[in-house]
Parts: sequence; structure tokens; C-alpha cells
Amino acid sequence: MVMTIPTPPEPAGDSTRFVLVNVSHAGNVGSVARAMKVMGFHDLVLVAPRHADVLQQPQAQAMASGARDVLARARIVPSLADALTGAQFVCATAMTPRDFGPPVFAPRARLPSLVQEGLSVAFVFGGERFGLSNDDVYRCHACLSVPTAEGFGSLNLAQAVQLIGYEWRQALGGFDVQPRTPVADVADAAEVQAALAHWQEVLQAIGFLDPATPKRLMPRLNQLLNRAQLRREELHILRGIARAVRHHVG
Repeated sequence: MVMTIPTPPEPAGDSTRFVLVNVSHAGNVGSVARAMKVMGFHDLVLVAPRHADVLQQPQAQAMASGARDVLARARIVPSLADALTGAQFVCATAMTPRDFGPPVFAPRARLPSLVQEGLSVAFVFGGERFGLSNDDVYRCHACLSVPTAEGFGSLNLAQAVQLIGYEWRQALGGFDVQPRTPVADVADAAEVQAALAHWQEVLQAIGFLDPATPKRLMPRLNQLLNRAQLRREELHILRGIARAVRHHVG
């Protein structure tokens, strides 16, 4: 009996497609899959890749760390026309504008208005060596050109996908940034004051703070700790240092 691995189901609500034309390197395909998943996209189509087994090659699998489900769901087709079936608006990605080609935009200048049109969108990327042909670009409704430093506009394929994916996700509304530190883990005012009292004792013991002329050292330290919004474990470290210093000086 031949065992087959089922293709993972298509995520709901994902109508964005990323198309790679004549891609050469398996590692780039894996990196593209990872770049897409980071931005919440999963529909990957390869047009006539250099290697027919590129999706299964070890380098692709390795570079797609955490995003192998995108590779498992990816499709290989013989032509760009096949890859664009069902796409209502197609964006080429090319650094150099073509004569008689579609209008050229920076991603941030065009993508927000494209969201409002409510169309299914495909982003088309050329191969590593030659990019997109004129005929490929002519098939597209718009051309996205990433503004770069003058004289050097070459992006790695996966970097280009990551950048376009990020700009498109932002245009779609983006993701919420999770707070670095849970509010419950930040030291409260009483804990900060206890730490300050501890440090005041130590600073006096080592002769750094003269209780007769304290000036404004402790209020300044208070403001420093307030700005830092230390977590409890960080405050415990500072108090541990204070205990060690106090023990050392007797």
C-alpha cells in the first residue's frame, strides 16, 4: 500500500496568492514560505521552477522552519496564466519599469487603496537571475517597485516577499503588537519604594550617600526606576545586589 500525506486544509479568509516564476534555489522557496507565514499568508504557487522537486528538497524544508505547511500546500504549474487563475488583481514586482507596461507604484502608495477594492490579489515575483520577463509584467494590473538606495536596488527573493507581505498585511489592518511585559509582572509602587529604601541603606553604608546632605539622589533614583518600569524579577536582582554589597561591607 502506498502512503500519501494529506495536504493541509486552506486557511479560511486567505485570498492572497504569492507566485514565484522560474525560481532556481530551494532555499529561497523555503525562506519565502516562512516569510509568507509570518505575515499570515499561505497560498504559494511556483511557475516552472528550475527543479521539479524543489518543494521536497532538504534546503527548502530546512529554510521553511515552522512553515512547512505552506510548502505542503504549495502548487507547481507550467505557466503564469495557470498560476493566476482566480486572481482578480495581479501585481508584478519589478525594479525597472517596462515600456507599455502597467503603472508603477511604491507598495505603500498603492496597497491601501487596493484593499478597499475588495479583490483577490496575486503578487508575482521573478526568478533570482533574471526577474520577470516583459510578457509576465504585461499580464499584471500594476507593478510594485520598492524604493531603494540609488544605484543598488537588488533584493533577495525572500526579502522581497517579506517586504511586500508586510506592506500588504499592514494595508489589511496589520496584527496587534503584544506587550513585551505583562502588566501583572511589572513591580508595583510599594515594591519600588521598598527597593529604594534598601538601596538607600546600602548607599549610606558604603559612603556614597551622606544622610546629612542627601541632596536629591533618592528622588532621582525613584524617577529612574519609574521610567524603567522594572519587572519584579529585575527588581529582585537589584535588591540581591544590594544585599551582597551590604554583606561585603559588614
